[in-house]
Amino acid sequence: MEIKDLTKAEEQIMQIIWQIEKGYVKDVIDLLPIPKPAYNTVSTIIRILEAKGFIGHHAFGKSHQYYALISKDDYKRHVTEKLMGGYFENSVESMFSFFVKEEKIDLSDMDEILKMINNIKNKPR
Repeated sequence: MEIKDLTKAEEQIMQIIWQIEKGYVKDVIDLLPIPKPAYNTVSTIIRILEAKGFIGHHAFGKSHQYYALISKDDYKRHVTEKLMGGYFENSVESMFSFFVKEEKIDLSDMDEILKMINNIKNKPR
Protein backbone atom coordinates (compact mmCIF):
# COMPACT_ATOMS: atom_id res chain seq x y z
CA MET A 1 0.00 0.00 0.00
CA GLU A 2 1.34 3.40 -0.97
CA ILE A 3 1.48 5.92 1.86
CA LYS A 4 0.19 9.35 0.93
CA ASP A 5 1.70 12.64 2.06
CA LEU A 6 -0.01 14.55 4.85
CA THR A 7 -0.66 18.26 5.17
CA LYS A 8 0.67 20.00 8.25
CA ALA A 9 -2.81 19.93 9.87
CA GLU A 10 -3.29 16.25 9.05
CA GLU A 11 0.11 15.40 10.45
CA GLN A 12 -0.68 17.29 13.66
CA ILE A 13 -3.85 15.23 14.11
CA MET A 14 -1.99 11.98 13.31
CA GLN A 15 0.67 12.79 15.92
CA ILE A 16 -2.12 12.91 18.50
CA ILE A 17 -3.79 9.70 17.24
CA TRP A 18 -0.42 7.92 17.46
CA GLN A 19 0.05 9.29 20.97
CA ILE A 20 -3.37 8.31 22.35
CA GLU A 21 -3.66 5.13 20.21
CA LYS A 22 -7.45 5.44 20.07
CA GLY A 23 -9.87 8.20 20.86
CA TYR A 24 -12.74 10.44 19.89
CA VAL A 25 -12.67 13.84 18.16
CA LYS A 26 -12.99 15.48 21.59
CA ASP A 27 -9.88 13.61 22.82
CA VAL A 28 -7.90 14.94 19.85
CA ILE A 29 -9.13 18.50 20.41
CA ASP A 30 -8.15 18.29 24.10
CA LEU A 31 -4.52 17.69 23.08
CA LEU A 32 -4.33 20.38 20.40
CA PRO A 33 -2.65 23.68 21.30
CA ILE A 34 -4.60 26.86 22.01
CA PRO A 35 -6.31 28.40 20.10
CA LYS A 36 -8.16 25.13 19.58
CA PRO A 37 -9.81 24.59 16.20
CA ALA A 38 -13.56 24.04 15.95
CA TYR A 39 -14.93 20.53 16.48
CA ASN A 40 -16.13 20.43 12.85
CA THR A 41 -12.66 21.35 11.57
CA VAL A 42 -11.01 18.49 13.47
CA SER A 43 -13.79 16.11 12.47
CA THR A 44 -13.30 17.01 8.80
CA ILE A 45 -9.53 16.46 9.01
CA ILE A 46 -10.13 13.09 10.67
CA ARG A 47 -12.51 12.07 7.86
CA ILE A 48 -9.84 13.09 5.31
CA LEU A 49 -7.28 10.97 7.18
CA GLU A 50 -9.73 8.09 7.08
CA ALA A 51 -10.19 8.55 3.31
CA LYS A 52 -6.40 8.56 2.87
CA GLY A 53 -6.21 5.24 4.75
CA PHE A 54 -4.38 6.56 7.81
CA ILE A 55 -7.07 5.93 10.41
CA GLY A 56 -10.05 3.70 10.98
CA HIS A 57 -12.89 3.84 13.47
CA HIS A 58 -15.18 1.81 15.65
CA ALA A 59 -18.75 3.10 15.76
CA PHE A 60 -20.54 3.30 19.10
CA GLY A 61 -23.98 4.61 18.18
CA LYS A 62 -23.37 8.03 16.65
CA SER A 63 -19.89 8.29 18.19
CA HIS A 64 -16.74 7.14 16.45
CA GLN A 65 -13.57 6.05 18.19
CA TYR A 66 -10.58 6.52 15.89
CA TYR A 67 -7.32 4.58 15.71
CA ALA A 68 -4.25 4.55 13.45
CA LEU A 69 -4.06 2.15 10.51
CA ILE A 70 -0.55 3.32 9.55
CA SER A 71 2.11 3.25 12.25
CA LYS A 72 4.21 6.25 13.10
CA ASP A 73 7.32 4.27 12.10
CA ASP A 74 5.85 3.48 8.66
CA TYR A 75 5.06 7.16 8.09
CA LYS A 76 8.47 8.18 9.41
CA ARG A 77 10.05 5.78 6.90
CA HIS A 78 7.93 7.28 4.08
CA VAL A 79 8.87 10.87 4.98
CA THR A 80 12.56 9.99 5.35
CA GLU A 81 12.66 8.22 1.99
CA LYS A 82 10.96 11.18 0.35
CA LEU A 83 13.40 13.62 2.00
CA MET A 84 16.41 11.51 1.02
CA GLY A 85 15.26 11.10 -2.58
CA GLY A 86 14.07 14.65 -3.11
CA TYR A 87 16.91 16.56 -1.49
CA PHE A 88 19.90 14.27 -0.95
CA GLU A 89 19.98 12.02 -4.06
CA ASN A 90 19.25 9.02 -1.78
CA SER A 91 22.62 9.53 -0.11
CA VAL A 92 22.86 9.20 3.66
CA GLU A 93 26.32 10.73 3.41
CA SER A 94 24.91 13.79 1.64
CA MET A 95 22.17 14.19 4.26
CA PHE A 96 24.60 13.70 7.15
CA SER A 97 27.07 16.24 5.75
CA PHE A 98 24.20 18.74 5.29
CA PHE A 99 23.25 18.42 8.98
CA VAL A 100 26.89 18.78 10.02
CA LYS A 101 27.33 21.92 7.88
CA GLU A 102 24.09 23.39 9.25
CA GLU A 103 25.36 22.63 12.78
CA LYS A 104 22.31 20.47 13.51
CA ILE A 105 24.60 17.69 14.75
CA ASP A 106 27.15 18.32 17.48
CA LEU A 107 30.19 16.25 18.40
CA SER A 108 28.37 14.18 21.01
CA ASP A 109 25.69 13.30 18.42
CA MET A 110 28.44 12.25 16.00
CA ASP A 111 30.02 10.07 18.66
CA GLU A 112 26.68 8.35 19.28
CA ILE A 113 26.17 7.80 15.54
CA LEU A 114 29.64 6.30 15.23
CA LYS A 115 28.91 3.97 18.17
CA MET A 116 25.70 2.81 16.47
CA ILE A 117 27.57 2.21 13.21
CA ASN A 118 30.30 0.23 14.98
CA ASN A 119 27.69 -1.86 16.83
CA ILE A 120 25.99 -2.68 13.54
CA LYS A 121 29.31 -3.49 11.83
CA ASN A 122 30.38 -5.76 14.70
CA LYS A 123 27.08 -7.65 14.88
CA PRO A 124 27.45 -11.31 13.87
CA ARG A 125 25.59 -12.09 10.65
